[in-house]
Order: sequence, then C-alpha cells, then structure tokens
Amino acid sequence: MRLALPRWAGTLAVKAAAFITVMCCALAALLGVLVHVSVTDQTVGQARALALSRLKDATTAFESGDTLLPGAGVDPEGLPERLRRLAASGQRGTMVDVHQGRPTMWAAGPADRGRTLAVAVDYSQQARTIDALDQSILWSSLLAIGATLLVGAFAVTRVTRRLHATARVARRISGGDLDARVHDPLARDASRPHDEVAAVAAALDSMAASLQGKLLAEQRFTADVAHELRTPLTGLHAAAELLPPGRPTELVRDRVAALRTLTEDLLEISRLDTGRERPALDAGHLSSVAERAVRAAGAASGADTQVRVVQDVYVETDRRRLERVLGNLVANAHGHGRPPVVLTVDGPVVSVRDHGDGYPEYLVAHGPQRFRTEGGATGHGLGLTIALGQAEVLGARLEFANAPDGGAVATLTLPQEPPGSSGPAGSGGVPVTPPPSDTVSG
Repeated sequence: MRLALPRWAGTLAVKAAAFITVMCCALAALLGVLVHVSVTDQTVGQARALALSRLKDATTAFESGDTLLPGAGVDPEGLPERLRRLAASGQRGTMVDVHQGRPTMWAAGPADRGRTLAVAVDYSQQARTIDALDQSILWSSLLAIGATLLVGAFAVTRVTRRLHATARVARRISGGDLDARVHDPLARDASRPHDEVAAVAAALDSMAASLQGKLLAEQRFTADVAHELRTPLTGLHAAAELLPPGRPTELVRDRVAALRTLTEDLLEISRLDTGRERPALDAGHLSSVAERAVRAAGAASGADTQVRVVQDVYVETDRRRLERVLGNLVANAHGHGRPPVVLTVDGPVVSVRDHGDGYPEYLVAHGPQRFRTEGGATGHGLGLTIALGQAEVLGARLEFANAPDGGAVATLTLPQEPPGSSGPAGSGGVPVTPPPSDTVSG
C-alpha cells in the first residue's frame, strides 16, 4: 500500500533540507565516532599504563614480602572472572569493570600457588571525561546541523523563490499574457556570474519576446489580408449580382459568399487574437438565446435542430457573442456530423450533440486548430476556433468530447457571474420555469 504524501513534501526546498539534514547527520556521526574512539583509546591507554605500573610495584612488594599498597591484593573480591583466568594462566592483563558501583580499571597477574595478584585503579574520572566528551559531540553536532539547516534553507529558499517566480511567469505566458517577463536580477546584470536559474529566466524572457513578436506579426498579417480583401470582394459581389441567371452565376455567387465569410472570420479571429475584446452585457433567458441561434443556423444551412430545455436560467451575458458561439457549434454539427442534432439547455450549461463519427482525436485532446480539418470535411476549421475565442471573452468554458454511443458533444458552461461582475456568486444565472414543451425544432 502506497502512502499519499502531502504536496509540499515533494518541493525542492523540502528535498534540499532533507538532503542537508542527512548529510550533516552522517558527517556529525562520522566525526563523533572518530573523536570518541581517539579520545577513548588515549584515556584507556593512560589508565591501563597506570594500572600496569601499580601492578608491577605490587608484584615487587609481594615477592619481597612487603605490605601491599591500597587497591592491591591477592584474589581480591570483585575481580572479573575472565581477568582471573587470564592471570591464572600466567599472563598479565587489564580490564574495565564496575566495582562497588564505580568504574574500575583492573590489572592482574599471576601470584604463587595459582593465585592472582590484582590492582584496582579508580576509573570514574576517565569515564566522566568520556561521557562529557560524548555529550559535547552530541550537542555540537545538533548545533552544527541546525546552523547548516538555517543557512541551507536560506540559500535554497532564495533559489526556489526565483524558480517560483519563473514558473508564475511561464503560466501567465501560457495563459495568453505575452507581456509577462521574469526580469531576474542576475540575468539583467551582465557583470555578475549567471547561475542556472538566471539562465532559465533569461531563456524564458527571450522565448516570450520572440513568441510575442511572431504572434503580433501574424495578427497584423491576418488583419491586413482580411482588410485588403474586403474591398475587391465587395466589388466582386456587386459584379456577381449583375450576372444573368444560370448555373454558372450560382456557382460564382456561392464562391463569392464563401470567400466573404472566410474574410469576415479572419477579421473576427484577428480581433480575438488581440485580447482586447470585451463583452457587451445584456440580460435574458438562455433558452431564448439558444432558439435564436438555432433559427439563424437553420436559415443559413436549411437543417433542423432540436432544442431541449431541461432547466432554463436568466443570464447576464453578451447575447450576440453567445449566439455566435452556439450558431457555430450547431453549424459544425450539421456540416461535419449527422442528424439528429440536439441542443440542450440545462441551467447554465448548453450542449450541442450530433450523431456522426465524433470529433477527431487531436481536437478532443488539444482543441480546435485553424485551417485543419479531417478526411474529406469541408470548411476552413475556423468555426470552432471562433466559438472557443468568443467563449473565452464571455468567461465561459467550452469543452469538446465524443459520446460513448457515438457522436460529437460540445459543452458550453457559462460563468456563475458575468465577466467583470463583482456581485455574489450565483448571481449570473437564476433558474426559471422551463416552457411546457422541452423540444423545439429550429
């Protein structure tokens, strides 16, 4: 079973703090062990040398029949059994043990008739010295780890703060704010060495500037082309109206109308690309707006669309733009899908569904793309692009999906508040009673 970690556990600052802590603990443990072993060996060596020296004096006194010094004796009580056996075998040795509740350094050697001559040296001072040393190592290690963590956290926080600023600017650019820049202080100062964060920030600023320049050039080109085409198209349309009736005249007029529609779509896209479009708010029933859009689309294509009202709402929005969105969705459903085409109003959510082959995979995954169509589909791929752009102006969410049982489904979700409104949540749509019949043919 995998444990779900909190989101902050995966941040760079936490990972850096954990790494610094582990490394500091490992280094402190290594240094502490080395110091402890070195000092302990030195202290034990000194105590052992003192005990063996006293054992030598006690052996001399024992052999000469003199009185043994205090702390020396033959087979004394408390002598460790291992050391006793070592001395009984004819060897000398030392050992630290607890005697009468105090640390004691024992030194023992052989005496006559299998007895053991031993000397006990008080080891309490040396033991306290080693304990004090261990405490000092522990507290100094904790202090060093804390200080290192503070310094490391300060350094890492400065880096992560710059990374977060770069990420925020990247999100703003992806959201359409091409004026956003990081302006990292290190990247702007050429006299200072640049770190990796400054290099990323500089690359992001350069990319945003290049992207902005290319998009502005594309917008200007689109707008200029559309504007330049309007004048000759107007003359061409007037000339087509003067042609005598007949099949060739119908073909010419049809192509001129298609070209005029394409030009108007290009102009609309160029206006949407500027990001300066603002909705003209008006209030009305959502079902009424949907029915007008369906009637307009039916008049243009001659196809019928079913309108189903599950729950009507009174909305404050730009009705012209909303009709444009719904009209384009309905026209796309008739042009690329198969009947029946159904438009459903369910509160602030409007869906348009056909029963054709569904949307292409690229469109469902990434949204509509200009001048891209699949298979033998007709059109220029601008209708859904304009619908998506107008929905963004309205503050609405437009999603494209395919129904499980076949057919394309476009879902438009209007905001609870109109764009730019500061009223309470929910003021953008007020439920009203649906009409007696929930199906209207467009």
